[in-house]
Amino acid sequence: MVQVSRWDRLKDMGGVLEGFARHVPAESRAHLVLAGPASSGVADDPEAEEVWNEVAGAWRALPDEDRRRTHLALVPMEDPVENALVINALQRHAAIVVQKSLAEGFGLTVAEAMWKSRPVVGGAVGGISDQIVDGESGILLDDPADLPAFGRALTALLADPAERERLGHNAHERASTHFLPDRHLLDYARLLESVLA
Repeated sequence: MVQVSRWDRLKDMGGVLEGFARHVPAESRAHLVLAGPASSGVADDPEAEEVWNEVAGAWRALPDEDRRRTHLALVPMEDPVENALVINALQRHAAIVVQKSLAEGFGLTVAEAMWKSRPVVGGAVGGISDQIVDGESGILLDDPADLPAFGRALTALLADPAERERLGHNAHERASTHFLPDRHLLDYARLLESVLA
């Protein structure tokens, strides 16, 4: 599984790391990748280096077994094409995409994962609540800070490939009907048509 986001406290990368390590059994043979930009790659994120150091420190403090199944990645930012290719590869190879944000607007990585037919486990906050229909096109965590509930959701999905397939299919359908630019263009055209009428 993977979470791709900035190293921002509201994205809760540390909580994702802890929730996975403590509440997803090693017997699942699952791995977690936390991927985000190098702090030098995002000019408007003053906490990035501090959060990265906290998460990296928490990773180093994990027992060896948990450290072997969790991975921290700094995504290239200099070349937008390279960045997109890396993120695309991470999401396409993940069985589950995570966006356990504590607060969020419209989650671009959520929409990208949904378009790629990946089930998303996300916090029921902000725009994520509008993007995912809980139990239909993904899993929403009522309290994204509830790490045992997070671990249970991941463990249940890992154990049920048919459910991952169903959620991923529904996620793709929802993304294609709700989040593509041409759909928004049609909505604006209908709005203008109704105003002019």
